[in-house]
Amino acid sequence: MSDAYDGGAVSSTAAEAHGTVDAETGGILLEASNLSKVFGGLVAVNDVTFRVPHRGIVSLIGPNGAGKTTFFNCMTGLYRPTTGRVMFDGKDITAKRPDLVTRAGVARTFQNIKLFRTMTAIENVQVGMHARLRSRVTGMVLRTPYVRREEREAREKARELLRFVGLKRHDELAMSLPYGDQRRLEIARALGSDPKLLLLDEPTAGMNPQESEELRKLMETLRSERGISVLLIEHDMKVVMNVSDHITVLDHGEKIAEGSPKEVRENPRVVEAYLGSQA
Repeated sequence: MSDAYDGGAVSSTAAEAHGTVDAETGGILLEASNLSKVFGGLVAVNDVTFRVPHRGIVSLIGPNGAGKTTFFNCMTGLYRPTTGRVMFDGKDITAKRPDLVTRAGVARTFQNIKLFRTMTAIENVQVGMHARLRSRVTGMVLRTPYVRREEREAREKARELLRFVGLKRHDELAMSLPYGDQRRLEIARALGSDPKLLLLDEPTAGMNPQESEELRKLMETLRSERGISVLLIEHDMKVVMNVSDHITVLDHGEKIAEGSPKEVRENPRVVEAYLGSQA
C-alpha cells in the first residue's frame, strides 16, 4: 500500500511549524466528544474524540474500513451517533438533520461523487446555494423583483465559485465533465452554502498528481483567503502530509494516533495499521 503510506516521501509542512492543532486559530470550531456508532453488533466508530480548530486543516486517515466515512456521517446528520456529542461553533448539532447541519455552516463532499448529472455545472452550484436563499414559494410563483434579483446574484456567485475552484466549463452538463472537473464541481457546490467548515471525503480519488497538487493548493487558499476550515479524509499521503496541521488516525473504528504530520508519520502503530506488523 505504498500510495497510502510512505514514511519518508513527503516534505515537512508549515503545519509542523505550528506544532499543535490549535496553532494558527482562534479556538475550536468543531468538537466530537466520545462519539460511537454501532450497527447491530458491529462497532464502526468507538469512543472517538476529535477537534477541528477555526482556520485549521485537519486530516482523518486510516486503512479501508477504519470508520472514517461513518465518522463523517455522524457529524453531518446522515447517521445518528449511538453515543457522544458533536458541538459546532458553540452549538450542539448532535443528530440534527443534514439540512440543519448545512445551515449551521458545515458542508461536505462524498467519497463517490454525487452530482445532478443532467444539470449544468452552474445549476449544480445554485442547488448548493439553496440553504442561503431567502425567496419564498409565493415570491417564486409571482416572479417578484426581489426573486429575480436574488436569482441573478445567485447565478453570478455560482460562476465566481466555479472560477475559484478552477472550473471553466460552467454551462456543460455535469455528466459530460472530466472526472477531475466533477470533483471540483462538487467542491464548488459545497461552497455555495457559505460553510465555515468543509468536509472532503477522498477528494483526490481518481485524480492525477497534477490535479491532486492543485487541490492541495485550493485547500490552503480556502483557509487563507476565505477563512474556511477543512476536514479531510484522504488516502494520498503526500497530500495529507503536506497540507495538514494535525492528523488523527483511525483503525477498526478506534483512534490509534494523532499529532503533527511528523509525529503521525513516525508512529509505529500507524505504520503497522497501514503496512502490517512485519513492517
